[in-house]
Amino acid sequence: MEINTKDYSILYDRATETITCCGSFRLSQTEEYAPIVQLLNEVADKEPKTITLDLRKLEFLNSSGIKILSKFAIKVRQQKNTMIVVKGSKQIPWQGKSLKNLQGLMPSLHLELE
Repeated sequence: MEINTKDYSILYDRATETITCCGSFRLSQTEEYAPIVQLLNEVADKEPKTITLDLRKLEFLNSSGIKILSKFAIKVRQQKNTMIVVKGSKQIPWQGKSLKNLQGLMPSLHLELE
């Protein structure tokens, strides 16, 4: 599954259960995030053992995007059978603080900042 726009791309690799996000999520309304939410929910609904969320090339994420990721973490936490591994970059300023907040929503979330 893949989503490509001029501002961002998302690739879901079924073999590795990895969702890779690149570019900038600067969408102005929550409704504009609907395709992303649908992809995240489809992956979560399969309840794989581990979902890897690779955000190392996601340069910008606005508050609506953070809300979407937070809801995703809560959904997966409630399922109790899936672990999330989030890969982030120390080189991208927003990631250090915002991604650590996801651990508050899902304490079992494994955060890897490179």
